[in-house]
Amino acid sequence: MKALVFDNGLSFRADWKKPVPAPGEALVRVTYAGVCATDLEITKGYMGFTGVPGHEFVGVIEEAADDRLEGKRVAAEINLGCGRCDYCKHKMENHCPARKVLGILGKDGAFAEYLTVPFKNLRPIPDSISDEEAVFIEPLAAAFEILEQVKVNEYTRAAVLGDGRLGQLVVQALATTDCSLLVIGRHEEKLALLKARGIPTRTSAEGLQKQLDLVVDCTGSPDGLSAALDIVRPAGTVILKTTVAQRPGADLNRVVIDEVTLLGSRCGPFAPAMQALEERRVDVKPLITKVFDIEQGVEAFGYAAQKGVLKVLLRV
Repeated sequence: MKALVFDNGLSFRADWKKPVPAPGEALVRVTYAGVCATDLEITKGYMGFTGVPGHEFVGVIEEAADDRLEGKRVAAEINLGCGRCDYCKHKMENHCPARKVLGILGKDGAFAEYLTVPFKNLRPIPDSISDEEAVFIEPLAAAFEILEQVKVNEYTRAAVLGDGRLGQLVVQALATTDCSLLVIGRHEEKLALLKARGIPTRTSAEGLQKQLDLVVDCTGSPDGLSAALDIVRPAGTVILKTTVAQRPGADLNRVVIDEVTLLGSRCGPFAPAMQALEERRVDVKPLITKVFDIEQGVEAFGYAAQKGVLKVLLRV
């Protein structure tokens, strides 16, 4: 089958072995897949991954033990727990020590014609959500995870650092609440998408020192944590959404001195993400910068890494 493969470099392969579903898995034919910041970091050595990357996708079940599932359009939760440990037994598969992560850790992903996914991870997609929109379900779910972790209401002064792929989704997720919301980014053309939704934006954090109740780092920069600590108030909360191949040390003494709550935030619930797309409370289509065929996958990665680019999709 056709696949985009990373192994000390990224290459397009037309002879990659088609996967065979194990018991409890379905064979899914990929329709579209999205390139995200984590995929770009993988090409820099993140997680030491080799194989087929890609975890944001929509596809159709082509082979399943229950043939009633065949032909269903699906997306997938990406953490594949062992199903046996205490974490999995307590519905914390995302933190299973032996987990595989689709296209990121120990499991080939979606930049290919086919992939295999456990039935329990598949989520059917409503007809009202297009294929292009469905690619965003996984990262949008990660954005909605913030609302599972912290209480956000009309009294919350929140800021999102970063106007890129994930930052745009986090802002839209937070905008479904009544919080006072501000976005700090570097690219006027990206910030314009948020301004059009009535969301205040800035290109500098000047004058905001220690004023925000909640700061979410979506910068994709190793320096994002330090920038967040500059503007969060004492006893406020900083949420880290950024993962990078290398992260220099921030001054964590500030976390102690100001009694800041520091939270990591990764994957999230699919249901609110799909509901927000269905109800049109979130609009992801303006975030699609360009669509490439999978044969152009290496070029697509290079394009996705350029400044000013938001979401790049691979058409499979």
